Amino acid sequence: MQKVPVSLWTLLAGMIISPISIWIGQNHTLLPVQASLQAPLVDGFFNIMFTIAIALFLVVEGTILIFLFIYRRRPGDNSDGTPVEGNLALEIFWTAVPTVIVIALGIYSVDIYNQMGGLEPGSHPHGQIAMAATMNDDSKSPGIGIGGSPQTQGKPADLVVDVKGIQFAWLFNYPETGISAGELHVPVGADVQLNLSADDVIHSFWVPQFRLKQDALPGIATELRFVATKPGTYPVVCAELCGGYHGSMRSQVVVHTQADFDNWLTENQIAQKAGKPQVVAVNPANLSTSEFLAPYVDDLGVSTATLAQIEK
Repeated sequence: MQKVPVSLWTLLAGMIISPISIWIGQNHTLLPVQASLQAPLVDGFFNIMFTIAIALFLVVEGTILIFLFIYRRRPGDNSDGTPVEGNLALEIFWTAVPTVIVIALGIYSVDIYNQMGGLEPGSHPHGQIAMAATMNDDSKSPGIGIGGSPQTQGKPADLVVDVKGIQFAWLFNYPETGISAGELHVPVGADVQLNLSADDVIHSFWVPQFRLKQDALPGIATELRFVATKPGTYPVVCAELCGGYHGSMRSQVVVHTQADFDNWLTENQIAQKAGKPQVVAVNPANLSTSEFLAPYVDDLGVSTATLAQIEK
């Protein structure tokens, strides 16, 4: 019986592994819904990396299983294994392939980052810090970070929101209207610019559905621009360990239709003119029992005196 050449086995393995890895890499459900213009760019890069990872996993684990079966010790065979001194061609191959993959992924990732605005002129950290230091208006100073997409680069944002991270909450201020809120509201399809800052420690503003994350740094302006493409409510998470209550530092971004967003702006402007107190995020651990329950006095049907007794 004629022995099948190794090259033929390799070709057969490639014909089997390639379609399997491509199908899994393109049809997994590991990522949340895409809700921004930038999300498909990130997902495309992730899918390629995941496809390569699946192929490498099948090759490595498949080889191990095959070798475990073919070269297993037979009953009664107590001889030593065949000595193997090395294979130069194989070593060159398994060094060259990962090298090519890493270089290709690196070039592709830079291209994706550039398409998302990360390499647009003026976005270099040193240049940004120098420019921000010469400008008195922080809301207009350019920040370090991702600056948009090919459709928005070089254009002013449709909506600017100042975002401040504190232990342990996010505060959102709309400078054009003076509205302050504990959650982010944006219209679908609008180019939104977030000017990020922090009062205490490093925080990281992350919306998984947008596939975007940017640090909020004390004393250094950072910026994040995005275009939301799907109305809905999505979580805002701090992705940087910032203290004991880091896990509870969450908010949400509400993506409205343009009409709903205009209504939200109008309602909040009216409420602000009427003198209603604005919601301020605080750390519940720093509140006394009476302070914590004070906003709910009417709903609970108790008096402030009763709250004082509870406190005692």
